[in-house]
Amino acid sequence: MPPDHRQTLGKFGEDVACAELGRRGYAVLARRYRTRMGEIDIIARDGETIVFVEVKARADPRFGGGAAAITLWKQRRIAQMALGFLSRYGLTTAPCRFDVVVVDVDADKVRVAVFVNAFDVR
Repeated sequence: MPPDHRQTLGKFGEDVACAELGRRGYAVLARRYRTRMGEIDIIARDGETIVFVEVKARADPRFGGGAAAITLWKQRRIAQMALGFLSRYGLTTAPCRFDVVVVDVDADKVRVAVFVNAFDVR
């Protein structure tokens, strides 16, 4: 059975995102951090800040860009999982933020956009 195209694109997008984050000086701590509520794509450290990264890879712009897929519901879900991570590892006093990496794949090129502090949940 052939691999699922969405999974292949998602893995590719995460690989590209990790490379871009590394180029920017982030240290990747975890990939595909799974909880019973879902998954955080990448958890990284940028200096002293813990960064929870949502990656959106798109090969077809007809359904909106990757940034449009980060709904308020998704933001809240990521924040809940992030709080669980911080609590589990005793990092509740560490500064943290939420970044989004959008990877747009065309036939001949890949474009990467990093949105630092993309959303704020309170």
